[in-house]
Amino acid sequence: MRTALLASLFVASLASTALADSSGKKIALSNNYAGNSWRQAMLGSWKKVGQQAVADKIVAAADAFTTADKDAPSQAAQVQNLILQGYDAIVIDAASPDALNGSIKQACDAGIVVVAFDGLVTEPCAYKVTIDLANVYGAEEIRQIAKRLPNGGNLLYVRGLAGTSIDADITKGVEAEIAKHPNLKIVASVNGDWDETTAQKAVATVLPSLPTIAGVVDQGGDGYGTAQAFKAAGKPMPLIMLGNRQDELAWWKSMIPSGYNTWSGSEAPGMSTFAFWVAQQILDGKKVPKEVPMNILTIEQPDLDKYLASTPVGGVANAEYTQDEVVKAIAAASK
Repeated sequence: MRTALLASLFVASLASTALADSSGKKIALSNNYAGNSWRQAMLGSWKKVGQQAVADKIVAAADAFTTADKDAPSQAAQVQNLILQGYDAIVIDAASPDALNGSIKQACDAGIVVVAFDGLVTEPCAYKVTIDLANVYGAEEIRQIAKRLPNGGNLLYVRGLAGTSIDADITKGVEAEIAKHPNLKIVASVNGDWDETTAQKAVATVLPSLPTIAGVVDQGGDGYGTAQAFKAAGKPMPLIMLGNRQDELAWWKSMIPSGYNTWSGSEAPGMSTFAFWVAQQILDGKKVPKEVPMNILTIEQPDLDKYLASTPVGGVANAEYTQDEVVKAIAAASK
């Protein structure tokens, strides 16, 4: 009887050790920029899912912190503050692929789990939620343009925030794919910072010096601003790739009667919730690979009305992720 009881206690002890409890753990979001609708929706998704996870006692805290500046040194200081505040995990949308590596290594050395998403980092100790932005976004935009402009033409490239891994990865895909389409040529590029107002000003500045533009490649958050710049300049409206923002989708719908047919794609802002659950699973003692892949959210014309109806004015088409979905994604990535 006593032997059976001891064996039972031993098994229970092993189970308890194998399945750590994350209910007392604190997770922080480190964000370097909140100046567009994508980032605002991302923060909103984090707050919604994080607060519910706290209410359900899955974690003790899910706090979000955004720096006042876009630069990497400010975010590095923010990460160091989060270390001192005793967070168990830091989920980070990084301002730079490598400029934050020092502070991230400090976090890892302190036993803190670091999960990067969207703006990734190169520090090996960090876990990463990955999207093949080069292929499924940058290269795909060129494929979509080539399909709609079989005769080719001049392209304008509206890039994102300089120095980020996002801008670099999308550009890598754009450059690789356009080499396969000799009838398409990028004649100019500007930085729109994924922001409508910034993009409109940048595009308006270069338009007078450009030849006729047949298509615009972008990185999301700048399509409507780009369209307004062409309209204000009295230029023919080119084919503009869009980034799932509500104003872009509404503009697209208004253009359909004239035969306008484009394509829209972006990382779902709710990918912050995907990264949240990855961090939670690690804190809960689960075995998680260093990279967990996910996909982007794309919109074709037949689905436009559906996404437009569910996207608030000033917002961006979105998807949030459940713990179960992320558990399945981790399992798939582990095979």
